[in-house]
Amino acid sequence: MNDILELVRARDPEQKEFHQAVYEVVESIKPVLEQHPEYRQAKILERMVEPERVIMFRVPWMDDEGQVHVNRGYRVEMNSAIGPYKGGLRFHPSVNLSILKFLAFEQVFKNALTTLPMGGGKGGSDFDPKGKTDTEVMRFCQSFMMELYRHIGPNTDVPAGDIGVGAREIGYLFGMYKRLRNEFTGVLTGKGLNWGGSLIRPEATGYGSVYFAAEMLATRGETLEGKVCLISGAGNVAQYTCEKLIEMGAKPVTLSDSNGYIYDEEGIDREKLDFVMELKNVRRGRIREYAERYPQAVYTPVDPSLDYNPLWNHKADCAFPSATQNEINGKDAQHLVNNGVICVSEGANMPSTPEAIDIFLDNNVLYGLGKAANAGGVAVSGLEMTQNSLRLSWSREEVDRRLREIMKNIHRTALEAAERYGHPGNYVVGANCAAFVKVADAMLDQGLV
Repeated sequence: MNDILELVRARDPEQKEFHQAVYEVVESIKPVLEQHPEYRQAKILERMVEPERVIMFRVPWMDDEGQVHVNRGYRVEMNSAIGPYKGGLRFHPSVNLSILKFLAFEQVFKNALTTLPMGGGKGGSDFDPKGKTDTEVMRFCQSFMMELYRHIGPNTDVPAGDIGVGAREIGYLFGMYKRLRNEFTGVLTGKGLNWGGSLIRPEATGYGSVYFAAEMLATRGETLEGKVCLISGAGNVAQYTCEKLIEMGAKPVTLSDSNGYIYDEEGIDREKLDFVMELKNVRRGRIREYAERYPQAVYTPVDPSLDYNPLWNHKADCAFPSATQNEINGKDAQHLVNNGVICVSEGANMPSTPEAIDIFLDNNVLYGLGKAANAGGVAVSGLEMTQNSLRLSWSREEVDRRLREIMKNIHRTALEAAERYGHPGNYVVGANCAAFVKVADAMLDQGLV
């Protein structure tokens, strides 16, 4: 195991996020490798940590003033053992190869847990859509697709949205793909409802993380009814996590963006959430405006001098990190434990550091890691692919029913695997082991490729 970690660090010493993702998996699948020497002999793990293909390209585009800009585009096609590559595109200044490799690696395991036939991939660009006009975003997306179209397809690689890539961006990307290939296929998910999209897709990640939390709580005879919940973020995942929590009788009290967070002790109800959705999705405003509209709420700006996030230092029962990677460190995790949090369900990808995860597990917190708890988004993307292939559209109720069933299956699979490999109740071991075995067996069946 140490040799594999050293190999990863030696090959790509600067890719810290990728190292962290590999470390979490390697540490938790030891029981599998002890029981299956054939995986070690076939170098399955060594093959899994190396992408099957990495595509990197320049993306030139022109702004509304006629100025030329050049960004960098990526697609990491990590593993296709159980299906075509599947994973989002992220447009954000922080995007680099390390972040995309960690996301693609996580995606392989996440997709395996959904039971749908999807491999893992991830892509994006360091382009920032914030502050850009629609025509500027369109020009960028069209230029981005001018290269990407050569490498994707409904049976090869099916990208979706992620941070910075919503319905607008997916529309521009799809339009250019259709023009270049002269075909209308399900090559992207997250499409508009009137041209091949699926109901529940925007809500899926947030809904799924709440469904997963409900399943975890049920193992202790608890429900979400009346639970005080902390949520980070204010994008799609956070908004629909909040919506589903309200629907299930819980009391969400926080939301955040990159400038700060709001704490509303009275709780965020349907009317307040509608304001947030209009604020963030239509006006693209900042979360501080919530406290201006609802004076009982307290807004706390980000303080760079702090080595913890005060959002996680409030009395609560459940936490839903739904913003970005490594947003909960060891101090934050200890604050959550000290304030009575008994359940953490991750809507973001890898939002907890290794130290934070250890604190959750040591204190018997129900901890739903991202690759299990936030798999609802890619699950509904997979359902969108199915609907596209069948040339039909399911009702909202049908998609939601299938989503909830998938999240229940993921929870059951992780719980049973944790028991089987000697770590009962440990969702980290359970989810990673179950997903690893599924992908490893497929790789063995297909030979050395």
